[in-house]
Parts: sequence; structure tokens; C-alpha cells
Amino acid sequence: MPRPFRAAFVGAAAVTVFGAVTGRDKLQWAAKPFMMPLLAADVALNDDGLESADRTVLLGALAAATVGDILLIEPDNDRRLIAGASSFAVMQTGYSWLWWRRGGRPQPAIAGQRLVAWLGAAVLMRAKAPAVALPLTVYGATLGTAATLASDPGIAPGAKNIAGLNIPGSDPRSRLGLGALLFTVSDGLIVLRKIFARSDRSRRVTEGFILGTYAAAQYLLADPRAHR
Repeated sequence: MPRPFRAAFVGAAAVTVFGAVTGRDKLQWAAKPFMMPLLAADVALNDDGLESADRTVLLGALAAATVGDILLIEPDNDRRLIAGASSFAVMQTGYSWLWWRRGGRPQPAIAGQRLVAWLGAAVLMRAKAPAVALPLTVYGATLGTAATLASDPGIAPGAKNIAGLNIPGSDPRSRLGLGALLFTVSDGLIVLRKIFARSDRSRRVTEGFILGTYAAAQYLLADPRAHR
């Protein structure tokens, strides 16, 4: 079945990444606010067998992500960064609820990996960016929780799980772990960009990678077929 809204999302994401890398903020303002609404339109208008409550939560998560996207068009503003992280915390909580409903549970080996990454990021931010360390660390807890549930082998019983990651296959549920990993990479790059990127060029290139991995993550995570 054609998925025109998901195809349009790919186009909006490409324009957004191009705008970030080239420093054309007007392109970001024109395209980025439409990314999540396009995925939401795909969720709302496709008869994919998704339960009403799950559809509502998924749409709410995408609405929260839309707010975060708009706030983070200016990622160097600490107030907007904190507010954006708060919006994405709502989104991660919604995803966690969906994946718990689908049978995802924290597995010790997987949770341990996420915990080490979370602690490392928290220590780094505390040392290098204390003004945003606490709210971003709290957000990181919601991200780690969602990523842990998405990587549980029980959420995609037919998928292979290697080193705490479900290997993507034909079952859309098997792609949730990769989506959550890409989201973690994107958010990790936000931290590294804030702390280490100094030149305008390095900040723009890093922002392009942040947005590219973020868009790929959302493409996988917001597929309603993965939440049936």
C-alpha cells in the first residue's frame, strides 16, 4: 500500500538536514515543523489494525515531538534546549507505554548497557555543561527506559538479538530497537555538539548528523504497523 505521508516525511527530513548543514535556517523553519505531523497523518489515516488507545498515545507522542522539533531549531539556546528535552521526555514516555503494552520488559544485560551510557553522559554534562546537566539527565532517563524496552527480544519474538539489539527484519517490531538506538545516537550527538563543537562549520555538520539520525529513528519508531 502506498504511504504518501511517510514519503513526504522523507522529503521534509532531507530539506531539514540540508538547511542545517548549509546554515539556511529558513529551510529548517519551512520543513522541520512538518516532519512529525506527516508521520502523524500516516498514523491517523491508515487502517492498520492499531487499537484506538494505542493510536491516541502514538499521536500524542508525535505531537510532543513536534513541539520539541520547533524548539530545537535553535539548539544553541539553553532555555529552548531544556524545553525541547521536556517535550521529548513526553514523547519517550508515550513510546515506553506502547512498548510495555507490546510486551517489552527491561532485560538486565540490555538495561545495564543503557545505564552505563546514561551515567557517562550525566557525568560529562555535569563537568562541561552544568547549566543544562540536570534536565538533560532526567530526559536521558526517559530515553534509556524507552530504548531498553524497544530492544527486549520479547517485543519481536521472531527477530535475532545480538549484543542487546533486535536485528531488523520483515517484522516492523524488529526495527524498533534500531530506531531507539538511532535516537540515542542523535541525542548523544546533541551533548557532544554542545560541549565540543566550537567552529560554525563543525556545529552545522554535527547538527546535520543529529537531524539525520533523528529522522531515521522516527521513521522506524512511528510506523503504526510496529504497534499493532
